[in-house]
Amino acid sequence: MPPRMLIVFNPAAGARRRRTLLVALDLLRGLGLRPDVAETTRRGDAADLARGAAREGVRIVVAAGGDGTIAEVASGLSGSDSALGVLPLGTANVLALELGLPRAPDRAAAVLAMGRTAPLHPGLARDAAGRETLFVQMFGAGFDAAVVHALPPGLKRALGKGAYVLQTLREMPRHPFAPIEVTADGRMQTASSAIVTKGRLYAGRFLLAPGADPRAEGFHVVLFRDRGALAALRYGAALPLGLLPRMRGVEILRAEQVRLSGAGVPAQADGDAAGCLPVDILPAPKPMRIVVP
Repeated sequence: MPPRMLIVFNPAAGARRRRTLLVALDLLRGLGLRPDVAETTRRGDAADLARGAAREGVRIVVAAGGDGTIAEVASGLSGSDSALGVLPLGTANVLALELGLPRAPDRAAAVLAMGRTAPLHPGLARDAAGRETLFVQMFGAGFDAAVVHALPPGLKRALGKGAYVLQTLREMPRHPFAPIEVTADGRMQTASSAIVTKGRLYAGRFLLAPGADPRAEGFHVVLFRDRGALAALRYGAALPLGLLPRMRGVEILRAEQVRLSGAGVPAQADGDAAGCLPVDILPAPKPMRIVVP
């Protein structure tokens, strides 16, 4: 009989997060489970490990890490019958917040052991070369993606969320704010930045698209129309206050398919660098299941 659960863990997460993993493992074993643990060594390993586990019939593959690790594991499970589990160990843990998944390791382990499954409808971004990137939370292009591309990994490990704030201030005066052409279900728009999101939240608990839900089909497309550093400062100040969706210059559209165009404009998927535009964004071929409380 194949193992019931595989936990995919990125050891680069650090000693504190390894301790959190061990607490969760102790609780799972106390409940009679014997999960296997596989550690990643490079980017792409999490997807490969999840894909192999799905082929072997593992029922639940757990992403023990942040939103990038979750997206990789989800990519490996795409199209399979294995369910995605989440042990939140990242900086923002946006998907966990969206779905009400607990961060405390004992409570998170209890959900993995006894929770139910719900459908998850990821998005798929396809670039001009035909390469595909699956995302579970969002795909951004423009200023926020430029911050992700330029963020030194060591700074993120040292400062956590503060690293993004610092890199945002660094990037603001040099970013060109080149126009992005956004075609949402055939309707063409222009913006200085765009975020195609599955969920309500951004960078943690901050509200981005009030009507979005990763368990529902389709996308919410958030357009930032105003250009320049002052506009970016204004948007950034509104974000922690929950005012961003109502800001002048921000528009939110619903769409089933989206094309983002703008030569050389950087892109990010679930907080990781994802090349440059143009890309076509469409639903993943098949919904997947995720373990929830």
